[in-house]
Amino acid sequence: MLFDGTFDAARALAMARRTFEIEARALTGLAARLDEGFAKAVQAVLACRGRVVVMGMGKSGHVGRKIAATLASTGTPAMFVHPGEASHGDLGMVVAGDVLLAISNSGESDELAAILPAIRRLGVHFIAMTGRPGSTLARHADTVLNSGVDEEACPLNLAPTASTTAQMALGDALAVALLDARGFKEADFARSHPGGALGRKLLMHVHDLMRSGDALPRVAPGALFGELLREMSAKGLGFAAVVDEAQRPLGIFTDGDLRRLIERGTDLRSLTAEQVMHRSPRLVRADALAVDAAGVMEQHRITSVLVVDGEGLLVGALNSNDLMRAKVI
Repeated sequence: MLFDGTFDAARALAMARRTFEIEARALTGLAARLDEGFAKAVQAVLACRGRVVVMGMGKSGHVGRKIAATLASTGTPAMFVHPGEASHGDLGMVVAGDVLLAISNSGESDELAAILPAIRRLGVHFIAMTGRPGSTLARHADTVLNSGVDEEACPLNLAPTASTTAQMALGDALAVALLDARGFKEADFARSHPGGALGRKLLMHVHDLMRSGDALPRVAPGALFGELLREMSAKGLGFAAVVDEAQRPLGIFTDGDLRRLIERGTDLRSLTAEQVMHRSPRLVRADALAVDAAGVMEQHRITSVLVVDGEGLLVGALNSNDLMRAKVI
């Protein structure tokens, strides 16, 4: 249907508010109607030794893909299988020990109905999410999640709107109840999201980012000031570590220390690294989380830390630029 060029902004806003109101009522009704069937579904998934296989057609299928992704990212192995493709071989992805979550607002989807007998023969626990508890899908299910709504937000009461919102919310509720029952923590979430900000913070360690080997600026305590400056300039980190023969850190000398000496008019030519170094430098363990190293820098208002191993020997160095490049800070 072509747009005739007439636009009523007030009506558009009114329709948007009406949509929000209808969908909010749908969710309120969903919460009031929640019963032991939801708890039974959670128990079935917790007892599952396979995967949660989610199916749905049309808009319910799009919701199903999101539910499967949410479950998988929060500790419940899950995947989406298209019911139409299941009739042509993809049902082989479903095996005994899995849990099947089939989504259909009407509960009468032809594609789902066609595979119901085969699903029952597989011996999987079958959860139906439907807006009609008396539907064909619900009658064949072991557990029914009622996602029914009084009306769609669509003014024609045809396009799936409030019903898909209810399905999505019910799927989210299932995922949240499951992650809570499993004791799912931030670190578990990070393992499923290694490329995200939380993954970088909780999975990246200091040894993943530190400068080491020839890239590490270090001198002996007796090194003359000129040698100290050459080492700092060559490695380009803005500091150099001062270490003993065993590579135990004794101190650190930074660009800031150099500026302060110059401002005081100190004769630098005859000084040694030990005489100008800042003693008791801030240290972090190589196996510490990178975010913890960032915390040390922030707490002490410094931009660099020295990295040591379990025996306290210098193995690396880390500065704030390294953390920013890795998007830890």
